[in-house]
Amino acid sequence: MACGGFICSKNSLCALNLLYMLVSLLTIALAAWGKWFGLVSSFPVVAAIIGVGVFLFIVATVGLCGQCEPCSVKLQAHVEDALNVVGGVSLFFSFTEILGVWLSYRYRNQKDPRSNPGAFI
Repeated sequence: MACGGFICSKNSLCALNLLYMLVSLLTIALAAWGKWFGLVSSFPVVAAIIGVGVFLFIVATVGLCGQCEPCSVKLQAHVEDALNVVGGVSLFFSFTEILGVWLSYRYRNQKDPRSNPGAFI
């Protein structure tokens, strides 16, 4: 069977998520190893690296749980709702940005009446 279409994409994404899981575990292990042997003395740096590793591990795990069939139906319903909300919010902010551009264009060259009262005569 030739590699093409959905099956190849699904298998490639599963392999990529497994690679991300390995990288995240390696990141966590290296940060803990560096702290354990005293190579890194800053605890906040080690905690940040471990936090990034844990976040990457969670994202990769969710990615593996997602391409399975029962999850995709549930995720599709939530994605459609989320896209509607995100679309409405971005439409609101785009109109406020247009309003801000119009106001800055309108009032950018106005003179301050307190600076020179005779400027308007």
